[in-house]
Amino acid sequence: MRLVWLVTLVFAVLVVLFVVANLAPVSVGLWPFDTRLEVPLAIAALAVAAVFYLLGAVVTWASAIAARRRARKLAAAVEVLQAEVAVLKDKLRQAEAAKAALPSSTALLPAR
Repeated sequence: MRLVWLVTLVFAVLVVLFVVANLAPVSVGLWPFDTRLEVPLAIAALAVAAVFYLLGAVVTWASAIAARRRARKLAAAVEVLQAEVAVLKDKLRQAEAAKAALPSSTALLPAR
């Protein structure tokens, strides 16, 4: 856990250094629109990185939908099978109890 915090701290320091080193203004515009916006280079780069990070997260989440659906189906099947095992164990206990309640037939066999 401390390693995670250490890596996070190092990454945060690197981001701060990146922002401080790239304060030059750049003109940002989107193709279909006429408006242009003057922002520091670091902010523009971090905004692009954030957008693509979120895009990657959405793609990853969407690609896992089928696996999550299959896991839910398998979990339901496991529950059904566990219930069936419980019923069969109960029947086995009842059969063993009934067998134990029967008189022993070996006492009637002739001795050898």
